[in-house]
Amino acid sequence: MKIRMEVAPGLKEPELVLRCAEADGEAARLLAKLHELEAEGAGKLTGRLEGQTYLLDPGEVLYADTADKRAFLYTAGGVYETELRLWELEERLRGRDFFRASKSVLVNFNAIKSLRPDLGGRIRLTMASGEAVYVSRQYAPGLRERLGL
Repeated sequence: MKIRMEVAPGLKEPELVLRCAEADGEAARLLAKLHELEAEGAGKLTGRLEGQTYLLDPGEVLYADTADKRAFLYTAGGVYETELRLWELEERLRGRDFFRASKSVLVNFNAIKSLRPDLGGRIRLTMASGEAVYVSRQYAPGLRERLGL
């Protein structure tokens, strides 16, 4: 593997390009690590609870969902409202172990305690907090593939 740096004074932000002969496992792992570093650079998430704004480590978030055009972050310590939309959260959390469970839910893969099949091709997740979160049948195949099922 060759690693080099080019200085381009006109750039507004750093840009990394991964060039490879084929998109094999090594290239995918390297790209995942780069996304992880980028997400770490994004820092903390902010959430409001009882009139106060809190800084939350993304790893503490069990899942995020939307209701009535508002987004919420669920942690072991409480439910925080965030200004971010779900797609913005998904972008911020890219490279971390979050996945889309439905049109309105993002789940932290590391916070899943157990899972079981449910009616209609859905999957019922039990989170570390004991709460149940459902993966819709549209997103269930992606989770099964990730689990190797």
